Amino acid sequence: MYDYDMVVIGSGPSGRRAAVQCAKLGKAVLVVEKGRRVGGVSVHTGTIPSKTLRETVLNLSGWRERGFYGRSYRVKQDIAASDLMIRLQKTLDHEVEVLEHQFSRNLVRTANGEARLVSPHEVEITSGIGETKIVTAAFILIACGTRPFRPADVPFDGHSVLDSDEIIELTKLPRSLAVIGAGVIGVEYATIFSALDVPVTLIEPRPTFLDFIDKELIDEFMHELRDRNVALRLGSKVTSIEKNAQGSIVTHLSDGRHVGTEMLLFAAGRVGATDRLNLEAAGIAVDHRGRIKVDPVTLQTSVPHIYAAGDVIGFPSLASTSMEQGRVAACHALGMEPLAPPEFFPYGIYSVPEISTAGLTEEEVRTRGIPYEVGIARFRETSRGHIMGLNSGMMKMIFSTKTRRLLGVHILGEGATELIHIGQAVLNLKGTIDYFIQNTFNYPTLAEAYKIAGLDAWNRMTR
Repeated sequence: MYDYDMVVIGSGPSGRRAAVQCAKLGKAVLVVEKGRRVGGVSVHTGTIPSKTLRETVLNLSGWRERGFYGRSYRVKQDIAASDLMIRLQKTLDHEVEVLEHQFSRNLVRTANGEARLVSPHEVEITSGIGETKIVTAAFILIACGTRPFRPADVPFDGHSVLDSDEIIELTKLPRSLAVIGAGVIGVEYATIFSALDVPVTLIEPRPTFLDFIDKELIDEFMHELRDRNVALRLGSKVTSIEKNAQGSIVTHLSDGRHVGTEMLLFAAGRVGATDRLNLEAAGIAVDHRGRIKVDPVTLQTSVPHIYAAGDVIGFPSLASTSMEQGRVAACHALGMEPLAPPEFFPYGIYSVPEISTAGLTEEEVRTRGIPYEVGIARFRETSRGHIMGLNSGMMKMIFSTKTRRLLGVHILGEGATELIHIGQAVLNLKGTIDYFIQNTFNYPTLAEAYKIAGLDAWNRMTR
Protein backbone atom coordinates (compact mmCIF):
# COMPACT_ATOMS: atom_id res chain seq x y z
CA MET A 1 0.00 0.00 0.00
CA TYR A 2 2.88 2.37 0.77
CA ASP A 3 6.34 2.81 -0.76
CA TYR A 4 7.98 2.59 2.66
CA ASP A 5 7.09 1.49 6.14
CA MET A 6 8.71 4.67 7.46
CA VAL A 7 10.13 7.85 5.97
CA VAL A 8 12.55 9.69 8.24
CA ILE A 9 13.07 13.40 7.61
CA GLY A 10 16.58 14.21 8.80
CA SER A 11 19.68 12.08 9.42
CA GLY A 12 20.85 13.48 12.75
CA PRO A 13 21.07 11.40 15.96
CA SER A 14 17.33 10.70 16.27
CA GLY A 15 16.78 10.13 12.53
CA ARG A 16 19.67 7.72 12.09
CA ARG A 17 18.79 5.70 15.19
CA ALA A 18 15.13 5.42 14.14
CA ALA A 19 16.08 4.38 10.59
CA VAL A 20 18.49 1.67 11.73
CA GLN A 21 15.98 0.37 14.28
CA CYS A 22 13.32 0.08 11.57
CA ALA A 23 15.74 -1.67 9.25
CA LYS A 24 16.79 -4.17 11.92
CA LEU A 25 13.13 -5.06 12.31
CA GLY A 26 13.00 -5.90 8.60
CA LYS A 27 11.10 -2.81 7.52
CA ALA A 28 11.60 -0.64 4.44
CA VAL A 29 12.85 2.79 5.50
CA LEU A 30 13.92 5.92 3.64
CA VAL A 31 15.97 8.75 5.16
CA VAL A 32 15.59 12.14 3.49
CA GLU A 33 18.49 14.55 4.09
CA LYS A 34 18.63 18.03 2.55
CA GLY A 35 22.31 18.56 3.37
CA ARG A 36 25.04 17.55 0.96
CA ARG A 37 25.98 14.60 3.18
CA VAL A 38 24.20 12.60 5.84
CA GLY A 39 24.69 13.38 9.52
CA GLY A 40 22.44 16.35 10.12
CA VAL A 41 23.17 19.29 12.39
CA SER A 42 24.92 17.04 14.92
CA VAL A 43 27.68 16.03 12.51
CA HIS A 44 28.04 19.13 10.35
CA THR A 45 27.40 22.22 12.48
CA GLY A 46 26.60 21.17 16.05
CA THR A 47 27.81 18.45 18.39
CA ILE A 48 30.76 16.94 16.50
CA PRO A 49 32.26 20.20 15.14
CA SER A 50 32.12 22.05 18.46
CA LYS A 51 33.61 19.13 20.40
CA THR A 52 36.30 18.63 17.75
CA LEU A 53 37.24 22.31 17.94
CA ARG A 54 37.38 22.03 21.72
CA GLU A 55 39.71 19.04 21.64
CA THR A 56 41.94 20.66 19.01
CA VAL A 57 42.20 23.86 21.02
CA LEU A 58 43.06 22.02 24.24
CA ASN A 59 45.73 19.98 22.46
CA LEU A 60 47.40 22.76 20.47
CA SER A 61 47.23 25.32 23.27
CA GLY A 62 48.72 22.95 25.84
CA TRP A 63 45.83 23.83 28.13
CA ARG A 64 45.95 20.57 30.06
CA GLU A 65 49.65 21.00 30.88
CA ARG A 66 49.53 24.58 32.12
CA GLY A 67 49.09 23.45 35.71
CA PHE A 68 52.72 22.33 35.57
CA TYR A 69 54.33 24.59 33.01
CA GLY A 70 52.50 27.87 33.62
CA ARG A 71 49.85 29.86 31.78
CA SER A 72 52.23 30.90 29.00
CA TYR A 73 52.85 27.27 27.96
CA ARG A 74 51.74 26.28 24.47
CA VAL A 75 52.29 23.23 22.30
CA LYS A 76 52.03 25.42 19.17
CA GLN A 77 52.96 29.05 19.58
CA ASP A 78 50.98 30.50 16.68
CA ILE A 79 47.62 28.79 16.33
CA ALA A 80 45.65 29.75 13.21
CA ALA A 81 42.07 29.03 12.20
CA SER A 82 43.42 26.65 9.54
CA ASP A 83 44.94 24.49 12.29
CA LEU A 84 41.48 24.01 13.75
CA MET A 85 39.78 23.42 10.40
CA ILE A 86 42.18 20.65 9.31
CA ARG A 87 41.28 18.41 12.24
CA LEU A 88 37.63 19.35 12.01
CA GLN A 89 37.36 18.28 8.38
CA LYS A 90 39.09 14.97 9.03
CA THR A 91 36.73 14.23 11.90
CA LEU A 92 33.60 15.13 9.92
CA ASP A 93 34.69 12.98 6.97
CA HIS A 94 35.17 10.03 9.32
CA GLU A 95 31.76 10.55 10.96
CA VAL A 96 30.00 10.67 7.59
CA GLU A 97 31.79 7.55 6.36
CA VAL A 98 30.80 5.61 9.48
CA LEU A 99 27.17 6.69 9.11
CA GLU A 100 27.04 5.90 5.38
CA HIS A 101 28.44 2.44 6.08
CA GLN A 102 25.90 1.92 8.88
CA PHE A 103 23.04 2.79 6.52
CA SER A 104 24.49 0.61 3.77
CA ARG A 105 24.92 -2.56 5.84
CA ASN A 106 21.44 -2.18 7.33
CA LEU A 107 19.83 -1.59 3.90
CA VAL A 108 18.61 1.88 4.85
CA ARG A 109 17.86 3.87 1.70
CA THR A 110 18.68 7.58 1.54
CA ALA A 111 17.48 10.44 -0.63
CA ASN A 112 19.25 13.77 -0.96
CA GLY A 113 16.78 16.61 -1.11
CA GLU A 114 14.35 18.79 0.79
CA ALA A 115 11.30 17.06 2.23
CA ARG A 116 7.83 18.54 2.26
CA LEU A 117 4.58 16.95 3.40
CA VAL A 118 1.80 17.04 0.82
CA SER A 119 -0.63 14.88 2.80
CA PRO A 120 -0.53 12.86 6.05
CA HIS A 121 1.11 9.92 4.26
CA GLU A 122 2.90 11.61 1.35
CA VAL A 123 6.32 13.28 1.34
CA GLU A 124 7.55 15.33 -1.61
CA ILE A 125 11.34 15.33 -2.08
CA THR A 126 12.96 18.14 -4.09
CA SER A 127 16.55 17.55 -5.19
CA GLY A 128 19.24 20.20 -5.46
CA ILE A 129 18.60 20.54 -9.21
CA GLY A 130 14.87 21.02 -8.73
CA GLU A 131 13.62 17.53 -9.57
CA THR A 132 10.70 16.36 -7.42
CA LYS A 133 9.18 13.03 -6.52
CA ILE A 134 6.55 11.92 -4.05
CA VAL A 135 6.92 8.88 -1.78
CA THR A 136 4.35 7.40 0.55
CA ALA A 137 4.87 5.92 3.99
CA ALA A 138 2.83 4.19 6.68
CA PHE A 139 4.72 6.18 9.30
CA ILE A 140 6.70 9.41 9.17
CA LEU A 141 9.33 10.57 11.66
CA ILE A 142 10.21 14.26 11.71
CA ALA A 143 13.80 14.59 12.88
CA CYS A 144 14.77 17.79 11.09
CA GLY A 145 16.56 19.36 14.06
CA THR A 146 17.01 23.07 14.65
CA ARG A 147 18.91 26.04 13.30
CA PRO A 148 20.26 29.18 15.03
CA PHE A 149 17.77 31.87 16.01
CA ARG A 150 18.64 34.96 13.93
CA PRO A 151 16.77 38.11 15.03
CA ALA A 152 16.32 40.79 12.38
CA ASP A 153 18.03 43.45 14.51
CA VAL A 154 21.32 41.53 14.73
CA PRO A 155 23.59 42.57 11.80
CA PHE A 156 24.85 39.12 10.79
CA ASP A 157 27.49 39.38 8.07
CA GLY A 158 29.24 35.99 8.15
CA HIS A 159 32.58 37.58 9.05
CA SER A 160 32.46 39.61 12.25
CA VAL A 161 28.89 38.92 13.45
CA LEU A 162 28.21 35.19 13.37
CA ASP A 163 25.75 32.57 14.51
CA SER A 164 26.76 29.19 15.97
CA ASP A 165 26.67 27.50 12.54
CA GLU A 166 29.01 30.07 10.99
CA ILE A 167 31.55 30.08 13.84
CA ILE A 168 32.90 26.67 12.75
CA GLU A 169 33.92 28.11 9.37
CA LEU A 170 36.30 30.76 10.69
CA THR A 171 39.04 31.92 8.34
CA LYS A 172 40.95 33.67 11.14
CA LEU A 173 40.86 33.75 14.92
CA PRO A 174 39.49 36.93 16.51
CA ARG A 175 41.61 39.13 18.78
CA SER A 176 38.54 39.57 21.00
CA LEU A 177 35.09 37.99 21.10
CA ALA A 178 31.69 38.82 22.56
CA VAL A 179 29.21 35.96 23.00
CA ILE A 180 25.52 36.79 23.38
CA GLY A 181 23.64 34.00 25.13
CA ALA A 182 24.97 32.00 28.08
CA GLY A 183 23.19 28.80 27.20
CA VAL A 184 25.04 25.56 26.54
CA ILE A 185 26.26 26.59 23.07
CA GLY A 186 27.31 30.10 24.11
CA VAL A 187 29.16 28.88 27.20
CA GLU A 188 30.96 26.16 25.24
CA TYR A 189 32.26 28.52 22.55
CA ALA A 190 33.09 31.30 25.04
CA THR A 191 35.32 28.97 27.04
CA ILE A 192 36.88 27.33 23.97
CA PHE A 193 38.06 30.70 22.65
CA SER A 194 39.15 31.73 26.14
CA ALA A 195 41.41 28.65 26.20
CA LEU A 196 43.09 30.14 23.11
CA ASP A 197 43.79 33.28 25.20
CA VAL A 198 41.24 35.27 23.22
CA PRO A 199 39.64 37.92 25.50
CA VAL A 200 35.97 36.91 25.79
CA THR A 201 32.91 38.75 27.11
CA LEU A 202 29.86 36.56 27.84
CA ILE A 203 26.57 38.47 27.74
CA GLU A 204 23.31 37.09 29.17
CA PRO A 205 20.09 39.09 29.79
CA ARG A 206 19.13 36.93 32.77
CA PRO A 207 20.95 37.34 36.09
CA THR A 208 21.83 33.63 36.09
CA PHE A 209 22.70 31.00 33.47
CA LEU A 210 22.56 27.22 33.05
CA ASP A 211 19.89 27.12 35.75
CA PHE A 212 19.37 23.35 35.38
CA ILE A 213 22.88 22.79 36.78
CA ASP A 214 23.52 22.67 40.54
CA LYS A 215 24.12 26.26 41.74
CA GLU A 216 27.29 25.40 43.67
CA LEU A 217 28.84 24.03 40.49
CA ILE A 218 27.92 27.18 38.57
CA ASP A 219 29.41 29.37 41.32
CA GLU A 220 32.65 27.38 41.04
CA PHE A 221 32.52 27.61 37.24
CA MET A 222 32.02 31.40 37.32
CA HIS A 223 34.96 31.79 39.68
CA GLU A 224 37.17 29.91 37.24
CA LEU A 225 35.97 31.97 34.28
CA ARG A 226 36.70 35.22 36.09
CA ASP A 227 40.13 33.90 37.05
CA ARG A 228 40.78 33.48 33.30
CA ASN A 229 39.65 37.06 32.61
CA VAL A 230 36.38 36.05 30.96
CA ALA A 231 34.15 39.09 31.46
CA LEU A 232 30.60 38.21 32.55
CA ARG A 233 27.81 40.64 31.75
CA LEU A 234 24.79 39.07 33.41
CA GLY A 235 21.37 40.66 33.90
CA SER A 236 21.72 43.15 31.03
CA LYS A 237 19.80 42.98 27.78
CA VAL A 238 21.36 43.89 24.46
CA THR A 239 19.80 47.10 23.15
CA SER A 240 21.73 47.40 19.90
CA ILE A 241 24.71 46.07 17.95
CA GLU A 242 26.68 48.22 15.55
CA LYS A 243 29.97 48.31 13.66
CA ASN A 244 32.04 51.43 14.33
CA ALA A 245 34.41 53.30 12.01
CA GLN A 246 37.37 51.25 13.22
CA GLY A 247 35.64 48.00 12.27
CA SER A 248 34.91 46.88 15.84
CA ILE A 249 31.59 45.39 16.82
CA VAL A 250 30.04 47.45 19.63
CA THR A 251 27.31 45.78 21.70
CA HIS A 252 25.24 48.23 23.75
CA LEU A 253 23.61 46.95 26.95
CA SER A 254 20.53 48.10 28.84
CA ASP A 255 22.59 49.09 31.89
CA GLY A 256 24.43 51.73 29.86
CA ARG A 257 27.59 49.71 29.32
CA HIS A 258 28.96 48.72 25.95
CA VAL A 259 31.27 45.94 24.79
CA GLY A 260 33.68 46.49 21.92
CA THR A 261 35.15 43.38 20.25
CA GLU A 262 36.56 42.30 16.91
CA MET A 263 33.97 39.54 16.56
CA LEU A 264 30.55 38.69 17.96
CA LEU A 265 28.87 35.31 18.27
CA PHE A 266 25.09 35.38 18.68
CA ALA A 267 24.08 32.14 20.41
CA ALA A 268 20.80 33.07 22.08
CA GLY A 269 18.60 30.13 21.20
CA ARG A 270 17.64 27.93 18.28
CA VAL A 271 14.44 27.35 16.32
CA GLY A 272 12.96 24.19 14.85
CA ALA A 273 13.79 23.78 11.14
CA THR A 274 10.13 23.14 10.35
CA ASP A 275 9.08 26.20 8.35
CA ARG A 276 9.57 24.52 4.95
CA LEU A 277 8.06 21.13 5.84
CA ASN A 278 4.47 22.19 5.09
CA LEU A 279 3.32 20.53 8.30
CA GLU A 280 -0.14 22.06 7.98
CA ALA A 281 -0.79 19.62 5.12
CA ALA A 282 -0.78 16.87 7.73
CA GLY A 283 -2.52 18.91 10.43
CA ILE A 284 0.52 19.43 12.66
CA ALA A 285 1.11 22.73 14.46
CA VAL A 286 4.33 24.20 15.88
CA ASP A 287 5.05 26.68 18.68
CA HIS A 288 6.61 30.16 18.35
CA ARG A 289 10.08 28.58 18.07
CA GLY A 290 9.06 26.09 15.37
CA ARG A 291 9.05 23.12 17.75
CA ILE A 292 6.61 20.21 17.59
CA LYS A 293 4.67 18.98 20.61
CA VAL A 294 4.69 15.21 21.08
CA ASP A 295 3.46 12.63 23.55
CA PRO A 296 6.39 12.32 26.00
CA VAL A 297 6.13 8.50 26.09
CA THR A 298 5.36 7.52 22.49
CA LEU A 299 6.73 10.64 20.72
CA GLN A 300 3.59 10.76 18.57
CA THR A 301 2.48 14.13 17.26
CA SER A 302 -1.17 15.18 17.10
CA VAL A 303 -1.36 12.90 14.02
CA PRO A 304 -0.95 9.33 15.40
CA HIS A 305 1.16 7.88 12.56
CA ILE A 306 3.53 10.88 12.46
CA TYR A 307 6.27 11.04 15.08
CA ALA A 308 8.89 13.65 15.98
CA ALA A 309 12.15 13.30 17.88
CA GLY A 310 15.37 15.13 18.63
CA ASP A 311 15.96 18.85 19.04
CA VAL A 312 12.80 19.70 17.06
CA ILE A 313 10.67 18.65 20.07
CA GLY A 314 12.67 20.80 22.52
CA PHE A 315 14.24 20.03 25.88
CA PRO A 316 16.63 18.41 26.64
CA SER A 317 18.04 18.76 23.09
CA LEU A 318 20.96 16.43 23.69
CA ALA A 319 22.44 14.15 21.03
CA SER A 320 22.38 11.27 23.51
CA THR A 321 18.69 11.62 24.38
CA SER A 322 17.80 12.30 20.73
CA MET A 323 19.24 8.94 19.72
CA GLU A 324 17.09 7.16 22.26
CA GLN A 325 14.01 9.16 21.23
CA GLY A 326 14.48 8.02 17.63
CA ARG A 327 14.73 4.39 18.66
CA VAL A 328 11.69 4.61 20.94
CA ALA A 329 9.61 6.32 18.24
CA ALA A 330 10.50 3.62 15.70
CA CYS A 331 9.71 0.80 18.11
CA HIS A 332 6.37 2.28 19.05
CA ALA A 333 5.39 2.94 15.43
CA LEU A 334 6.11 -0.66 14.51
CA GLY A 335 4.13 -2.13 17.38
CA MET A 336 6.97 -2.95 19.75
CA GLU A 337 6.71 -1.84 23.35
CA PRO A 338 10.16 -0.47 24.25
CA LEU A 339 11.39 -0.87 27.79
CA ALA A 340 10.78 2.08 30.06
CA PRO A 341 13.80 4.40 30.00
CA PRO A 342 15.93 4.76 33.15
CA GLU A 343 14.88 7.51 35.52
CA PHE A 344 18.11 9.48 35.22
CA PHE A 345 20.20 10.42 32.20
CA PRO A 346 23.37 12.53 32.14
CA TYR A 347 23.78 16.07 30.92
CA GLY A 348 27.14 16.95 29.39
CA ILE A 349 28.36 20.48 28.71
CA TYR A 350 31.64 20.50 26.80
CA SER A 351 32.88 23.79 28.12
CA VAL A 352 36.42 24.36 29.40
CA PRO A 353 36.27 22.90 32.02
CA GLU A 354 33.58 20.28 31.35
CA ILE A 355 30.36 20.12 33.33
CA SER A 356 28.32 16.95 33.72
CA THR A 357 25.45 16.10 36.00
CA ALA A 358 22.90 13.35 36.72
CA GLY A 359 20.08 13.20 39.23
CA LEU A 360 18.74 15.91 41.51
CA THR A 361 20.43 19.22 42.21
CA GLU A 362 20.71 20.46 45.79
CA GLU A 363 18.02 23.04 45.03
CA GLU A 364 15.63 20.29 43.85
CA VAL A 365 16.35 18.15 46.92
CA ARG A 366 15.51 21.11 49.19
CA THR A 367 12.32 21.87 47.27
CA ARG A 368 11.17 18.27 47.75
CA GLY A 369 11.90 18.42 51.45
CA ILE A 370 14.24 15.43 51.41
CA PRO A 371 16.69 15.26 54.34
CA TYR A 372 20.13 15.07 52.76
CA GLU A 373 23.87 15.41 53.11
CA VAL A 374 26.52 16.49 50.61
CA GLY A 375 30.00 15.13 49.94
CA ILE A 376 32.65 17.09 48.04
CA ALA A 377 35.88 15.95 46.41
CA ARG A 378 38.44 18.24 44.79
CA PHE A 379 40.36 16.80 41.85
CA ARG A 380 43.57 18.33 43.17
CA GLU A 381 43.16 16.09 46.24
CA THR A 382 43.55 12.96 44.12
CA SER A 383 46.92 11.56 43.10
CA ARG A 384 45.77 11.38 39.50
CA GLY A 385 44.72 15.04 39.61
CA HIS A 386 48.15 15.99 40.92
CA ILE A 387 49.88 13.93 38.22
CA MET A 388 47.77 15.71 35.59
CA GLY A 389 48.54 19.12 37.08
CA LEU A 390 44.91 19.90 37.88
CA ASN A 391 44.41 22.94 40.08
CA SER A 392 40.63 22.93 39.75
CA GLY A 393 37.75 20.50 39.33
CA MET A 394 35.29 19.09 41.81
CA MET A 395 32.72 16.38 42.36
CA LYS A 396 29.60 16.91 44.44
CA MET A 397 27.41 14.02 45.57
CA ILE A 398 24.07 14.28 47.35
CA PHE A 399 22.70 11.48 49.56
CA SER A 400 19.45 10.97 51.45
CA THR A 401 20.16 10.76 55.17
CA LYS A 402 16.99 8.69 55.60
CA THR A 403 17.52 5.99 52.95
CA ARG A 404 21.27 6.57 52.31
CA ARG A 405 20.46 6.52 48.57
CA LEU A 406 22.42 8.59 46.07
CA LEU A 407 20.25 11.47 44.85
CA GLY A 408 22.54 13.37 42.51
CA VAL A 409 26.07 13.64 41.13
CA HIS A 410 27.52 16.90 39.81
CA ILE A 411 31.00 17.19 38.30
CA LEU A 412 33.04 20.15 37.09
CA GLY A 413 36.46 19.57 35.58
CA GLU A 414 38.59 17.38 33.36
CA GLY A 415 36.83 14.21 32.22
CA ALA A 416 33.49 15.15 33.82
CA THR A 417 31.43 13.81 30.91
CA GLU A 418 33.14 10.42 31.21
CA LEU A 419 33.15 10.21 35.01
CA ILE A 420 29.43 10.90 35.32
CA HIS A 421 28.44 7.44 34.09
CA ILE A 422 29.52 5.76 37.33
CA GLY A 423 27.16 7.99 39.25
CA GLN A 424 24.42 7.56 36.65
CA ALA A 425 24.57 3.77 37.02
CA VAL A 426 24.36 3.91 40.81
CA LEU A 427 21.45 6.38 40.61
CA ASN A 428 19.41 4.20 38.25
CA LEU A 429 20.17 1.07 40.28
CA LYS A 430 19.03 2.90 43.43
CA GLY A 431 22.42 2.48 45.06
CA THR A 432 23.45 3.94 48.41
CA ILE A 433 26.46 5.67 49.90
CA ASP A 434 27.75 2.26 50.97
CA TYR A 435 28.74 1.43 47.37
CA PHE A 436 31.19 4.32 47.26
CA ILE A 437 32.60 3.68 50.74
CA GLN A 438 33.12 -0.07 50.25
CA ASN A 439 34.04 -0.17 46.57
CA THR A 440 37.63 -0.17 45.27
CA PHE A 441 38.56 2.24 42.49
CA ASN A 442 41.63 2.05 40.30
CA TYR A 443 44.54 4.06 41.67
CA PRO A 444 45.52 6.63 40.66
CA THR A 445 42.37 7.80 38.83
CA LEU A 446 40.02 10.76 38.91
CA ALA A 447 37.26 8.21 39.64
CA GLU A 448 38.68 8.01 43.17
CA ALA A 449 36.81 11.27 43.70
CA TYR A 450 33.68 9.15 44.12
CA LYS A 451 35.16 7.50 47.19
CA ILE A 452 36.49 10.78 48.58
CA ALA A 453 33.12 12.50 48.16
CA GLY A 454 31.30 9.47 49.59
CA LEU A 455 33.48 9.42 52.69
CA ASP A 456 33.10 13.19 53.05
CA ALA A 457 29.30 12.84 53.14
CA TRP A 458 29.45 9.73 55.37
CA ASN A 459 31.57 11.56 57.95
CA ARG A 460 28.86 14.22 58.27
CA MET A 461 25.99 11.73 58.27
CA THR A 462 27.46 9.74 61.19
CA ARG A 463 28.34 12.62 63.49
